[in-house]
Parts: sequence; structure tokens; C-alpha cells
Amino acid sequence: MANAVDKQERMLSIHSLIGVGIMLLFRYLPISLPEVTPVGMEVMGIFLGTLYLWTFADPIWGSLISIGMLGFSHYSNMNDILSQAFGAPVTVQVLFMLIMSGGLAYYKISAYMGRFFLTRKFTNGKPWLFLGVLCIGCYFISGFINAFTPIFVLWPVLYGIFDEVGYKKGDAFPRVALTMIVIGSLIGFPMAPFAQNGLALLSNFEKITSEMPGGPIVVNSGAYLATAIVLGMIMVTAAILFCKYVLRPDVSKMKNFDVESFSKNPMPPMSLQQKLYCTGFVCVILGLMLPSLFPTLPVLSVLKPAVYGIAMTMAAIMAAIRVKGQPILDIPKVISNNVSWGSYFIIVAAVLLGSVLTNPSTGVSAFLAYILSPIFQGMSPAVFIILILALGGVLTNICNSLVIGMILQPIIMTYCIQTGADARPIVTLMIQFVLLSAAVTPAASPFAAILHSNKEWIPTKYVYQYTLPIVLIELAIMLVVGIPLTSILM
Repeated sequence: MANAVDKQERMLSIHSLIGVGIMLLFRYLPISLPEVTPVGMEVMGIFLGTLYLWTFADPIWGSLISIGMLGFSHYSNMNDILSQAFGAPVTVQVLFMLIMSGGLAYYKISAYMGRFFLTRKFTNGKPWLFLGVLCIGCYFISGFINAFTPIFVLWPVLYGIFDEVGYKKGDAFPRVALTMIVIGSLIGFPMAPFAQNGLALLSNFEKITSEMPGGPIVVNSGAYLATAIVLGMIMVTAAILFCKYVLRPDVSKMKNFDVESFSKNPMPPMSLQQKLYCTGFVCVILGLMLPSLFPTLPVLSVLKPAVYGIAMTMAAIMAAIRVKGQPILDIPKVISNNVSWGSYFIIVAAVLLGSVLTNPSTGVSAFLAYILSPIFQGMSPAVFIILILALGGVLTNICNSLVIGMILQPIIMTYCIQTGADARPIVTLMIQFVLLSAAVTPAASPFAAILHSNKEWIPTKYVYQYTLPIVLIELAIMLVVGIPLTSILM
């Protein structure tokens, strides 16, 4: 055991040195990239080193060293970099949305949601309907709360169910069911345009287009959410049907399971504090969504310019209101227990790097235009979407999905500027696909890593056998349904 730990520590140190080495030394390589300036070479090195650290080392310190390196670079000074990174409205919104979502877990509200989906009586004796309802639950919990929550809440529950009905570790149906919990969570991951990586990529897109002709380009939140919900529900259904009719695991033991068995251990009624917290969270969601859906209404027109501060304001209100001597939202306790700091710092660094890479002083956007112009000439929007989604699907399963989304955005804009195509449908489909399809390899996303780590229940070969065809199904749905849907909604 000690030897394994020592080996892991040595590899971490090696990867850390390689990542920092890339940041420092890439600019000195004897290569000349058309249009890329010396500052651009320096920034590209920092970006590539950050990507390496995110993939093979640690997301938190990898993000922080990336921000620090930019502050010491010739691009700008440290004060400006820190202001861009931590003072950006989107990073403030991300922080307080993470706190609000963390509160749902801290106050056990997510457990009530999980129990709701587990106890639907109409699923009795219908294993695939039972699994489908759970996946839909994962989808919505992931979209509006946190993508990790349904995995950590439902996996232990399913272990108990499998043991009760007589399944063993490694049996076919448990393999499929546990995989589908992760798939459902991943499909829901990019759903909300005001949270998590979806927000980061949408904000990055708005930022990099602000200095382009006709910019900034803003994707309507309501249209984005509607697209995500329609595509997500179709994908969850298609994945379940694939499992039922293609994988065909033995489900006979699950037919004997009665969801009413959960009544033996009922959850207590929600407290006043929990109910008030739920009310506050719903108000935040409505405050983020309604201004984009009804922009002309007087009250909502006032909210729209303040959208990045809505979560912060509600957090402050709920921290100030006390119930039985306790605040509705105890921010210090939520921060210390239920905020994903890795996600926060990756988003901060990613949004900053996206802005820096596309700055005209680096020449990176001009380089992409130089390289891609011959490829794009004469290409129809439909063919381009197929190409960019296929490329995104491959790359997102090699390294961090947020980074891939960030890399593909300037490519999309280069094509749209040259052809006059509307960038909003294309970038919407790309963002959603790269985030929800990161399921195949351990490097694709933390969710895929969790799936691969559960080797007792799901041996590695089955992860690949299940996830790869599901990702291909998701790609087909994106092309067949997503393209016409976004053309209507956008």
C-alpha cells in the first residue's frame, strides 16, 4: 500500500514538473506559427501547461499557477490579471451559485429529491421504467443542483437494492444501472445556462465575441435551456432503450423489488428552514431565467442588467434571516463542506485563458483563421456542425471538456465570420455536446473518472462497451434533432 502511495506521489511530482515546464519553456521552441506573436507563444505555453496539469495533476493548484504565470507574463501585469480572473462578474456568479447549490446538499434537500424519484409506485415490477425515472431524476438534479450529487446519493441506495434482490458485484444489470446514473448526470450537466460549466462557456463566448464584428454575441438563456431539456430527455430515453434492447441484461430479479420498501425508513418532514431555503433557491432560478424569456416586462427589465449578482443577493438575504437562532443559509458551513472548489478554480482559470488566448495581441485567433480558412471554404453550416461536434466528441474524451469547449469557440467564430452563419445555434450544440459526452475515458471528466474507479461493480472493459455507443447515439440525436431545433429556437 505504501509503495503504491509513494509511486502516486512521484508521478504527481513528475506531472507537476512537466506542466510547469511547458508553461515556462514552450515560448523558446524553435517554431514559428503564422500570425502568433511572442506574447501569443508565451500565452499558448501557459495554456498548454494548464491543460496538462488539469489532466494529470491537480485542478486547484494547476488553475492558480496558471493565473499566476499570466500575471508574470508579458501579456499584462498581475493586478490586471487578478482583476480579470476574480473580479469578473461571471466568476462571482459561479461562486455564489456553487454556494447555493452546495446548500441544497448541506441541508439534505437533494436527498429528498432523490427519495422522490426512488419511490414512484408506478415503477413497481418495471425495472426499465424504474431505471428511466432514476435517470431523469439524475438529469434534473445534475442540471439544477450538482452533477455529483445524484451519483453520491443514488449509488449507495442502488447497492442496497441489488443486495436485497440478489444481484452480485459485476452482474450485468448493476453494471448497466450504475453506468446509467452517471450518464443521466452527465446529460444534465450542461442543462442550466446559469450554472457550472455551461455558464462558464456561455460567458466565455460572450467575452471573446465582444471585440468581433457584430459582437458581443449572446445566446438566449431560455432558448439554450429549452434546447437542453428537449435533447436531454430524448438522450436519456434513447440510452435506456439501448440498454434494454441491445445490452439486454437480466432484470428478472428487479421485478421483485417493491419501491414501497423505502417507507420502512421514511425521511422526516422538511423543516421550516429547508422549505425557506428551497423557496430562495427557486427565486434565484426564476430570477436568472425570466429576464431572458420576458425581457420587456418592467420588473424583469430591471433584473436583467443585474443577473450576475442575483445569486449573491439571495445568499446575503438568506444568511441574514434567522430561523430558531440559525440563518437560513449558513455560508461558512456550506463553504467548508459542500462547495466544489476544484470546479470553481477551473472555471476561473478557463474563462481567463479563453479571454487571453483570443486577445488580438496574441495572434492566436488570426492563426486559427489562417489555418482553417482553406478548410472552411465552401463548407455548408450543416457539414461544419457535424465536423465540429464529431471533433468535440473525440477531444472531450481525451482531456477536460471545459477546455475543449473553450478551444472550439474561436474556431466556430472564425467559420461564422467567413461564411455569415449564425454562431448561436452552433455554439449552443457544441457546448452541450462536449460537456454531456465526456464519459468514455477517465481523463474525459470527473464523472467518467468516478465511473472507471468503481471496478468492483463495473470492470473497465464494460465502461467502454457501454459509454462509447451511448456517446455515438448522443451525437446522432444532436445532429438529427439538435440542428433543426436550434434553428427554430435561436
